[in-house]
Order: sequence, then C-alpha cells, then structure tokens
Amino acid sequence: MNFEWQEGNKLRLLENGEEFFPRVFGAIQRAERTVLLETFILFEDDVGNALHRELLAAAQRGVKIEVMVDGYGSPDLSDQFVNSLTAEGVRFIYYDPRPLVMGMRTNVFRRLHRKIVVVDETIAFVGGINFSAEHNTSYGPEAKQDYAVEVKGPIVANITAYVRQAMGSEAVTRRWWGGRSHRPAVNTTPGNAQVLFVYRDNDEHRDDIEKHYLDMLRTAKQDVIIANAYFFPGYRLLREMRSAAQRGVRVRLIVQGEPDMPIVKVGAELLYNYLVDAGVEVYEYIRRPLHGKVAIQDQQWSTVGSSNLDPLSLSLNLEANLIVYDRDFNQTLRDNLEGLLARDCQRVQEDRLPPRTWWQLTKSVVVFHFLRHFPAIAGWLPAHTPLLAQVDPPKQPEMETQDRVETNNEGAKS
Repeated sequence: MNFEWQEGNKLRLLENGEEFFPRVFGAIQRAERTVLLETFILFEDDVGNALHRELLAAAQRGVKIEVMVDGYGSPDLSDQFVNSLTAEGVRFIYYDPRPLVMGMRTNVFRRLHRKIVVVDETIAFVGGINFSAEHNTSYGPEAKQDYAVEVKGPIVANITAYVRQAMGSEAVTRRWWGGRSHRPAVNTTPGNAQVLFVYRDNDEHRDDIEKHYLDMLRTAKQDVIIANAYFFPGYRLLREMRSAAQRGVRVRLIVQGEPDMPIVKVGAELLYNYLVDAGVEVYEYIRRPLHGKVAIQDQQWSTVGSSNLDPLSLSLNLEANLIVYDRDFNQTLRDNLEGLLARDCQRVQEDRLPPRTWWQLTKSVVVFHFLRHFPAIAGWLPAHTPLLAQVDPPKQPEMETQDRVETNNEGAKS
C-alpha cells in the first residue's frame, strides 16, 4: 500500500498524556460509527481503565470498535478487562502472542509498536504515546516525555485504509509485480497543511521511515533538531548527520539523559565522539525519561510518530509516522523542543565525551560495523508469520440459564 502526500489537513501537536488522553477520549465519546485503535502498551491502570470505559460506552451505543494490542507489550490484561469489551461486540486482537518459554517471553522481535487511533474515519491520532499512566507528568520522576499528532482531513482516509488492512478487517492490497522495497513519496509541490502517512513493515516498506530521515538530512539548509528516545541508528543516518553539520547546517540531537533502561545511554554514548567531532550538538534530556520520536528541519518539515532511531524500530518493529510539511506545525514543535533544550537538557561538551582510548576506539569500530550491516543481519532472524489472535466473546451464562428455563417450561407443557 503506497500513499501520497495529502493537502488540506488540520493538525494539532499533543504533548504527553495530559493533552493526548482527553483528546482521544473525547473523540471516542463523540464517535457515531467506528473506532480503530492500535497500541503497543495497554495497561490496566488509571489510563487503561478510562479507555476501557470509553470503549465500552461507545460499543453499547452501537459504535463498531476494533482494537489491536501487541502480544509482547500488553501481555497481562485480565480476562475481565478483555471479555467485558468483546461481550459488547468489540473486536479485540493480540498481535503475535507467543507462549512463555522457561518463564520468558519469546516474541521479542517484530513487535507491533505503532500507536494509532481513528474515529469515524474523520479524525486520527498518530504518535508515540501508549495507553498507560506513565505518560502523564503526574506519574512522577519516571513519567515519559512524548508526543502525538491529532489530524483531520484527507490524510485520515489513508490512515484508516492502512489500519483496516493491518487488523485484517480488509484484504491486503499488493502491487502485482511484487518487490521488496520502493521509493517513498516525494512532495513535488511543497505548501502548507501537507501530510504523508509513512510506515515500516517487514515486507515492501522496510526502510521508508529511515529514507525520509535521510532525505531530510540531505536537503537541510539551516537547522535540524532530532529528539529520539532510543538512538542507535544505522551507519547511513549517522553519516548524513555528520555531513549536514559539516556543510554548515546546525544539527542538534536530543537523547535520554535519564533513561528508563540504562543500556540505552550506554549505546548512545558510543556514538558521541563520532557525532560531536563533526559539529553535531548532542544534548541529554535530564528532567525524566524521554520517549519522544520527533524531528524538525528548517521552517516547514517535521515528523512525529512511533519510530525510534534504533535497530528494533528501523529493521524489525512495525512503526508509523506522520511526515508534516507545514510552517505553523513546524514552529509549534520547534518552540517545544527549544524549550526542552533551554530548560531540561545538558549539552555533551568535549570534556564530557567518552575517553579516546584504544578500548573505546575498538568498541566504536565494532559498533559502526554492526550498525552498517544490521539490516542484513536482521533479515536472517527468524521471521515466522505473525499471528493475529482475535479474542472470542465470552459465553453468556444468563442466556444458557434462560435456555434451560425455556426447555423446562416446554417439558412441563408437554
């Protein structure tokens, strides 16, 4: 499924759960026909239970609802939570649920990492925010900093069509000549309010999101800001970041300084010398864990989505981003990121770079070669066909009881 740039859209940047959840819940409350929802994580906490109530209420008034969650990211939902939805007609799907082996989850690779909501085919939400309380700043020091986009307009039809196919609601359309890759859509007539829905799968669209990042870096003229939670990209993207900085573009990278997983910072630090030596400004976000996956270029290009710049997102996971070409949206996201840089980030100066020892050099060489060849390596990993496991509605005891009563009554009459 190949999409083109769509014009005439209305966009709203949503920061963290405080802005995201009320907008999503409000849209579901107003739903008249359909709700489509994909997410990596759905927890039974305050946020998850609030979503559950809104979905249940919408289903009870006749809205057709389809929900798909990742089998790795959302493994602990209770039967009561799920069955109460399916009993009201909600189609509930687990993406690739895998059995535990020696108490360990085995569906580590090729996860459903997208976060998409579409309501009535008229409004959509795309970004990096899961349905869990940790995305609210009130959660505390471990609350995640993240973003999503609310969009209305022609692009919603593209998002709807894609999600329906991903959920198995509609047949998958494929190009008759097949093929493993294609050139992502090019914006031939740049303007405003233009949006492109771009995704990565493990079929024809394996590197679409990465290609848009590469093109953005190659065409940047003034400045680039990339804020990415899990930064460990391929060699090509690192090279383009360096090239942009070396030709005079101000390139700023925001990564986690207080990561939710310590290994994230260890990996990113291996790349600091390579980037800073070329003039890339590296900043660590130190207020709380950074979970965002956003970027801006010059005055009009920007992206918000679920895709990190790490091996999992770029080579294995199922991801989705919106690429936006709009001056006002770019400025809104720019103002937000500039605020993070001014208030909550610490620049990695030369005196904070990892030591330039032989051991450090050896590690860096190994890392670069690994990054350069990781897509090919990932292609060798086991690639079973992911299972979409739909949860059947529970049997209704009251109906069985009623059947027995009716049978007894008929026997008495006879």
